[in-house]
Amino acid sequence: MSIYYYHVSILRIMETEVDFKKIYNDKFTISFEIFPPKTAAGDENLFAELKELVKYKPEFISVTYGAGGSTREKTIDLAVKIKNEFAINPLVHFTCVGSDRDDIKNYLHRVKKLGLDNILALRGDPPAGNTGFVKPENGFSYADELIKYIKSIEDFRIAVAGYPEKHAEAVSFADDINNLKKKIDAGGEVILTQLFLDNTAFFRYVDAVHAAGIKVPVIPGIMPLVNERQIERMVQLSGANIPSSLKAVLENCANDDEIASAGIDFAISQCAELIKYGVSGFHFYPLNKANAVSRVLNALSFKA
Repeated sequence: MSIYYYHVSILRIMETEVDFKKIYNDKFTISFEIFPPKTAAGDENLFAELKELVKYKPEFISVTYGAGGSTREKTIDLAVKIKNEFAINPLVHFTCVGSDRDDIKNYLHRVKKLGLDNILALRGDPPAGNTGFVKPENGFSYADELIKYIKSIEDFRIAVAGYPEKHAEAVSFADDINNLKKKIDAGGEVILTQLFLDNTAFFRYVDAVHAAGIKVPVIPGIMPLVNERQIERMVQLSGANIPSSLKAVLENCANDDEIASAGIDFAISQCAELIKYGVSGFHFYPLNKANAVSRVLNALSFKA
């Protein structure tokens, strides 16, 4: 028996599913999202950073799935390694992009055999160079369709994405909430939101979620700002609004060190207000680096 097979066999004996309702009811829950590095050196650096982050006892670590499925194999490899090395459940991203039903079925059977029982189901972004999403032949157009199919194939625990400031392609905020309800009705068990900086947008979003009869946990996605390039890319990709108070502070920053200090201070205040509001946890986007998120968690008395 190979060492690899032995590890996988042990994982199948361990509790591998994340009961989202239970964990967010029982305690304040921390989780992180990482993305697959492009090089072996990047992998080594990532796991050095994860060794710091796991000290905060995250309930799970999500692993992204590149545009068009470009990192699918790497996503699986990283998820298995995280489970083996840290005994923490991974949450693997999976999208509708570029996969037909047979391909999805084969993928699901494969990850299930590896003890990966938790999926963040997304419609997904098109591959680089494509301007819009194209439904694969014999595939799916929307995340709720993917979720229904997943549930018909294997018994996975499923998380979904939420957009406090509306998905960029939704025709209206109300339409986006309607699409969210379809994902939950299809089998989604927790909503992990896209990053946001304006807490009032999150409060409005939670009110709308509850008004729609959606009763699963809504977990805020937090990304501390650390440099000018990150801010520009974040605004471009997510459309997140930067509050005027934060803009004023950032405009007076002379370099990235000052931006990082200001961004971390803002994230601390943002999280403190969200805790007072009554959120059940945070889903952090650390961009594969531990320092900024660690400083936020330490300031909030989440000691490593």
